[in-house]
Amino acid sequence: MNTVKQLKKSSLPFSPKRSYSGKRHNLSAFGSTLLLASLLGTYLDLYFVGKQLYQFPIRPFPEIFSINIAFTLVGLPLFTLLFLYVSNRMTPFKRFLFIFMMSLFVAVFEKQAEALGYFRHSDEWKHYYSCIGYFLYMLLIWRFHTWRSNK
Repeated sequence: MNTVKQLKKSSLPFSPKRSYSGKRHNLSAFGSTLLLASLLGTYLDLYFVGKQLYQFPIRPFPEIFSINIAFTLVGLPLFTLLFLYVSNRMTPFKRFLFIFMMSLFVAVFEKQAEALGYFRHSDEWKHYYSCIGYFLYMLLIWRFHTWRSNK
């Protein structure tokens, strides 16, 4: 195997070998963030379903799970992956607006899911709870992801 060495009298700057650990590190940050998103979503659903604030009338394995595991194990991580992908390309102000708009969209989406019978809230539930909750959820997920990416 031949290697090329820089001449001692060369005026070009020395170029050290590049490491590929950045991509592996970034994948690790994405993976751990998606795991946190899924676990956090699962436990929040278990808590709120246990408090009877909402329920999932249509869900996989209803005799085993009181929550919609398809959403928490597939839908939420996919949503989070898309959210992180888009958020990584934004300025902080645009990211804040994006998170705000997405949290508003969730409340509208929940209303649609209720109309279709996939979701049911108790009479005590206010949809602005969802807006605030998803805003804080996405903010936490983003902060965790940036912490893991910079670690």
